Amino acid sequence: MEDYYTGRSHIIPILEDAQSRGVNAALVSLGDLGESKSVRPDETDELFAGTTECHELAAEFLGSFGVPYEVIWGNHDLEGIDEFKTDEENLEMANRVHGKPTPQFCREIAEKTLLVGLSSTVFRDAKYTSHEVTVDDVQVAWFEELVKTHSAEDGWKIFVFSHAPPIGSGLRVLQENHVINGCCWLNHSGGRTTSKFIDLVRKYRSIKGWFSGHFHLGQDYQDSITFPTIPRELGPYPNRGSCVFAQTSVMRSGTSRDTRQQSRLLRGNNDGFEICTVNHAAGGTIRLDATVTYKDKTHEVGHYAHEHDDLKANTNFMKVYSPTAGDENYIKPGREGSQYAGDIDASRGQPVTPETVGWWTMNCGRVLGIYDSRLIEYDPSTLAPLGLVVGADELLGRRVLVLASGEQRSCITEDVEGMEGAECTVLEDEEQAVLLVSDQTGDVVVVQPNEDGSYWRKIVRNKIVRMKEKRRVQAANAYVKDAFNGKIDTANVISSWGPYTQISGTAKNTGVKGLTKK
Repeated sequence: MEDYYTGRSHIIPILEDAQSRGVNAALVSLGDLGESKSVRPDETDELFAGTTECHELAAEFLGSFGVPYEVIWGNHDLEGIDEFKTDEENLEMANRVHGKPTPQFCREIAEKTLLVGLSSTVFRDAKYTSHEVTVDDVQVAWFEELVKTHSAEDGWKIFVFSHAPPIGSGLRVLQENHVINGCCWLNHSGGRTTSKFIDLVRKYRSIKGWFSGHFHLGQDYQDSITFPTIPRELGPYPNRGSCVFAQTSVMRSGTSRDTRQQSRLLRGNNDGFEICTVNHAAGGTIRLDATVTYKDKTHEVGHYAHEHDDLKANTNFMKVYSPTAGDENYIKPGREGSQYAGDIDASRGQPVTPETVGWWTMNCGRVLGIYDSRLIEYDPSTLAPLGLVVGADELLGRRVLVLASGEQRSCITEDVEGMEGAECTVLEDEEQAVLLVSDQTGDVVVVQPNEDGSYWRKIVRNKIVRMKEKRRVQAANAYVKDAFNGKIDTANVISSWGPYTQISGTAKNTGVKGLTKK
């Protein structure tokens, strides 16, 4: 807790100064209040995050700054899996300990100026990775009604706080972690609700600022703050409404990915507001990061206040490429020798290398691209990365082609007794197939979309599910050790999940070639 106590000593004088001048002040925590591991490994294996002990300690700390505090839940705050059986039980405890009537909050900090928070409320019940930050439907409806009834035209200004940012924010993300695992954005795997938040930002210009954490990255990069507009020479209009998005770092050195230990300071004034950094690694020095000036009730101008780091020494934290409309890496439809105008030579006739960069739009509206030796899917509206489609292990050395596949010959015929006949659907001419072609072996991999039409792979599953699977494997390992007692040198324990392995309409086999069968 030493780093937190040090950070508190930096923040309290700022709050006391505001109070001495009659200025309202409040503290907001962006969640993930405890470590996702045992803090007493010699005594227990229980994870600390999400436990009653964790939340009570956090409440005591957050309540010691001398001003009211608000807190929202991150992806680890309901992780008390040994203490609570359900997310609902865990959530009830967390809300109660912190005196929160609901996971969300709304505080009027100044006249017609609201602080609004949205919490993640799913951990055990996560459909895919438990690291996704999921705002439930009740909160989404509440938030939409709030921004609808507090309009910019009536003079309202709203500052939003969430653990992860919404898609379309333009903030720096980590390709090696949050992109490939599908947990960058609020409701990342939520389909239409993924873009719901940026849609509301675009529609309701009372939303002036949005602060988030989640990535454990510092505040020294230019894209740790993004403005509603950018200079024309830097790219097309990003369509972020009237909202400034700001990434927030961490206080504790052990949780920082890039050695930064920083907090955000939001200061309002007569003309707009300022966003500052409190640097806990440098004695609590305050740096002005950006100034935002209101032009009128629905427009503002933002300016960066200092030069920014690019952190070239560590490529894991480099800015992830995202397509922009009309950029040089866009690949237009059309392939030499093809009779179909919609065919796409996605790797420009060459095998994919680590330097290959390109993106294209499928006829169905999905956006795919090649970057950093991977095939990535991007959100069509914001062109932000959604997730990994194909990893470098499958992609490097192969050409990528997109071909028309909607001919009637795609009907599937069955000759199994009792199921004879053809399974045909009405196929559109614009249906396409994504192929990975090896010119060395002649092998061709067909990249099939998910059942919902998306391509990015939901590879990382719910933590509870993975924990139970690990226990089953441990039981099998214990059996192998006892039953064979070294008699068989090649005894292995292999898990079988029963994924789709064929296009047949009749299930005959479940083995995976090269893994569970020869």
